[in-house]
Amino acid sequence: KYPPSATIKHDLILCVSTRLEGQSYIQYRALLISLGLHLFLLMFVVLAADNLENQRHAWVSVFAPLILISIVSIAACIWAVKHDRSFELELFCSVNLLQFIFIALRLDEYIRWPWEIVFVPAWILMCVSVVAVLYSIIFAGLLLRMPDVNPDRRRTSMNSAIGYTCLVAPLLIFLITLASKMNGNTSATYTSVVSPLYISYVTLILMSFTTKRANQWWFGLRKDLCQFLLGVCPLLQEYANISYSIPHMEEGQTDGRTSQSTETGVITSEKRDVVASSRRLEHRVVVPAVSLEVPD
Repeated sequence: KYPPSATIKHDLILCVSTRLEGQSYIQYRALLISLGLHLFLLMFVVLAADNLENQRHAWVSVFAPLILISIVSIAACIWAVKHDRSFELELFCSVNLLQFIFIALRLDEYIRWPWEIVFVPAWILMCVSVVAVLYSIIFAGLLLRMPDVNPDRRRTSMNSAIGYTCLVAPLLIFLITLASKMNGNTSATYTSVVSPLYISYVTLILMSFTTKRANQWWFGLRKDLCQFLLGVCPLLQEYANISYSIPHMEEGQTDGRTSQSTETGVITSEKRDVVASSRRLEHRVVVPAVSLEVPD
């Protein structure tokens, strides 16, 4: 009934649409998983605030949403690895399952262990993290001594080593001071105890900018957030999507045509390319045409 070209075109369109629907389905499931985890976290925060204020709940029931999140996060991590998704929150919850149980039992006084023993699961994770940080530092140092390594790779490894160090070291200090404070061995305030944790939070926020691509289903954008903002706000697209650089003073003195741009202190990359190309044209030597007559 249909020519072969129309049939092939229909098959290609069907394959592309099926692939897009599959990716959208994965993103939608990732959205549901993230929504469920954050709802349980909100439930834990509400219960913890109410229990700290009124003391009418058992701490085991307060930590029940976190324990449930930790169990579900194990399956969520496996699903995220299978579909190449980020799973930082799921991994954090799954590895701290035993720690949440110990803290809840200790607060309800079902166990009367010292807080150093209660934090044993956290100590194990911190030991593994310290080993990983030392490995990243050694690896970054070795790359700095290799001249044939790509500079981008050196910079990436060095930034990773610095980021993991600023993340793990304050967190270890926070756990040590918190255990000492809960046992009554120190008179430090909770503000000073929690202050190293703020450094880890800031580092984690900065490191989150280098993670994998975010879910496109957030807020129904279906595209990158920067592209969405540039499309919604034409002023940003016109004035903010421009790269600027400060020119050298010598360039402003040698080239009279760029004096107007250097007075403002900035020059765009497009103008700089035009100036460079004009300089190359000025310094180009004109070679006269010479014709050689070859006798017969």
